[in-house]
Amino acid sequence: MEILQACFWFTLGLVVLTAGGETLVHGAVRLARALGMSPLLVGLTVVAYGTSFPEWAVTLQAAWAGAGQIALGNVVGSNIVNVLLILGASAAVAPLTVSLRLIRFDVPLLIGVSLAVWAMGWDGQIGRLEGAVLVAGIVVYTLLIVWAARQETSPEVAEEYTAAFPAPPKRTWTRVSYYAGVCVLGLALLEMGTRWMVQSAVNIALALQVSELIIGLTIVAVGTSLPEMATSLVAAIRKQRDIAVGNIVGSCLFNLLLVLGSAGLLNAEGVPVPREAQWVDLPVMVATAAVCLPIFFTGQRIARWEGFFLMGYYLAYTWYLVLRATQQEVMVRYFREAMFLFIIPLSILTLMVTTWQSFRKGNLCQQMSGSCSSGGSDREKIGLIQQDSPGAGAGYTILPDAESASPDKPRQ
Repeated sequence: MEILQACFWFTLGLVVLTAGGETLVHGAVRLARALGMSPLLVGLTVVAYGTSFPEWAVTLQAAWAGAGQIALGNVVGSNIVNVLLILGASAAVAPLTVSLRLIRFDVPLLIGVSLAVWAMGWDGQIGRLEGAVLVAGIVVYTLLIVWAARQETSPEVAEEYTAAFPAPPKRTWTRVSYYAGVCVLGLALLEMGTRWMVQSAVNIALALQVSELIIGLTIVAVGTSLPEMATSLVAAIRKQRDIAVGNIVGSCLFNLLLVLGSAGLLNAEGVPVPREAQWVDLPVMVATAAVCLPIFFTGQRIARWEGFFLMGYYLAYTWYLVLRATQQEVMVRYFREAMFLFIIPLSILTLMVTTWQSFRKGNLCQQMSGSCSSGGSDREKIGLIQQDSPGAGAGYTILPDAESASPDKPRQ
């Protein structure tokens, strides 16, 4: 009976949390436009960070309530879900185009931040000093995005973002107050939903006699990643393919820098990092970030088979968590041996072969040289935003779909 009651409150909290996140983003976008913020800056900051507010709210509530393992599991699990499950499912729906900005800047940054978080947690916790460093990182990253948006001079980009984030018909203080009220309502729903969700997650862990880390890595992580899942799948169906990729990478960076960093600052004892997380879950998170580079290299797109490849790994990781939770030590040992001796080496070999084939065809080199020699703004050359993007996104650009790609750019 207790487990059913806990599941009911968890589901109700998840619904309220999702509604609060959508309400907050809706109000914040319109408030920013009503106050005169440029549509490009709104897309790169307000929308980008707003979609990750559920993860932030749940992690802060868990850290405040002393459930540090749920906070850690939510961040690590959300990043694993984002790459393996959501990105994989989006690629399975339609092959995804990958922008040069992701290959040059975002993915290497994500790998570096993931490695830094793994190193920070090696002493058993992520304390206030490490949290401050991570929060400072999101500040620097945001300033870079703001600077890049203000340097953009392309009228095409300005027109596209204006179409995506139009200003209100008339700016009045009544309208501004209304949008501010929508933001407050969204924050109130977030607070209510996170409180129910975190408390019920703790109760589920107690009822099932599993660790809070396992709960955070599974149902909490999947629940808070639902906004990213909806955004990426809809974008893939609509062939706005760079949204599906950029949304995932941006959310992972936000989770590690601001969400985990603020949790470390909030809790005086820091965020605990159990031994199992040091040896398994954090390395898996780093590996999921690292696997993006060879996949993205192959023709600057994610093929359907690569999407199923990612989803297969998520199913394997979830099965491993189930074995861990049920304390089937023999099966866990066999599973680890099979993964490390056969499946992972075979996967690495497959990625190496496909990457080498892409290099031999000259796709990557030709795309890189074509982008750098095509002129354009400085921001285009450093790979932050491409001038020819026909749409607007949350902290990313939208590339043309395959059907409208320029004929001088090679395709697979």
